[in-house]
Amino acid sequence: MSQAFEGVRIIDFSQVLAAPFAVMQLALLGAEVIKVENPVGGDQTRGLMNTGVDHGMAPSFLGMNLNKKSLTVNLKSPEGVAIIKQLIKTADVVVENFKAGTMEQLGLGYDVMQQWKPDLIFCSVTGYGQTGPRAGEAAYDGAIQAASGMMSQNGHPSTGPTRTGYMPVDMATALNTAFAISTALYRKLRTGLGQRIDVAMLDTAVVMQAAQFSNYLNQDTLVGLRGNASPTGQPTANVFETRDGNIQITAIRQPQIEKLFAAMGLSERLNQPDFLTPEARIKNSAEVHVVVAKAIKTRTTMEWIVDLASRGIPVAEIKSVPEVCEDTSLRERGVFMTHKSPLDHGDDFTVVKAGYLLDQDGPEVRSVPPLLGQHTAEIMADLGYPDDEVQRLNAEGVC
Repeated sequence: MSQAFEGVRIIDFSQVLAAPFAVMQLALLGAEVIKVENPVGGDQTRGLMNTGVDHGMAPSFLGMNLNKKSLTVNLKSPEGVAIIKQLIKTADVVVENFKAGTMEQLGLGYDVMQQWKPDLIFCSVTGYGQTGPRAGEAAYDGAIQAASGMMSQNGHPSTGPTRTGYMPVDMATALNTAFAISTALYRKLRTGLGQRIDVAMLDTAVVMQAAQFSNYLNQDTLVGLRGNASPTGQPTANVFETRDGNIQITAIRQPQIEKLFAAMGLSERLNQPDFLTPEARIKNSAEVHVVVAKAIKTRTTMEWIVDLASRGIPVAEIKSVPEVCEDTSLRERGVFMTHKSPLDHGDDFTVVKAGYLLDQDGPEVRSVPPLLGQHTAEIMADLGYPDDEVQRLNAEGVC
């Protein structure tokens, strides 16, 4: 048996999170990935958010670059462009996430590369896309959260809009990009044709909010800042304090709400006019919330988790990242992967791998993230460059 993308060669010019993670997902399924990096510094994520000694292997870099080879090339050098030309002739896919127009300025745009490899799939990942008034603007996750409407729906009325503490746009864009490249590869398999792919973080952020945008566009309904309350407006779906922590309860449908009130010993309250119907509970949400909150605080988190889950009520403890890392179900499902460090000290490192399982030929780690330029000599030799030429180009800062 073989993995889905065995035999596919991807040239990865990208850095930071979204595009590198997209390419890594394809690499986990068998694609050969050559990561092209600047000889000086390489991918900026190598030193990003690194609290330890900087060896060019920051945790965020480790988590985005499994199963890749590193080739260093100065793209501003004519000889560097010549190396890329030879490399592209061997490739199936190119992925880049420079500002719109940068690859064209380097002489490495899609039109040029298509002449070198007519069936090439060329994928660009940017904040705002390759066209439109904002094309070419720099963008990071937080800026897109603001620009896409996400922050207008995240936060408490008393404190105002807020961004998330993690990078949802980056990671969703990664999965969106991996999907787009997969569709292009399938199309190429059927037609023999390459394709230009234009992925925008802003577009992805809007797609993530498809339900909210549909509500607004068709019913003029806006969620606004609701804190931890459910967009449905049901006061029985919220975060509640227990005797020793906090839990998220999502009781929305009438049977769930009836079971919740039974668990709290308050079934009779549902017969009262202010509690009787969904409409009544929304209208009197403050009163309903006080009743539920008072009852939930009488027992511990685990007591509620066991009781409510057994009744079929969606409930979850609000866990910290360290607590989630101890979740045995995630370990059993292979969401986390632990491997020996690529550095000489030999310590282990652990990163997130993939969010699904396959019964055959699933995501597999073949190699750890590469050191900067680790495979330059090997790749250059494969392209036909003799050793003395590689040494000269290296000495001159070309590779």
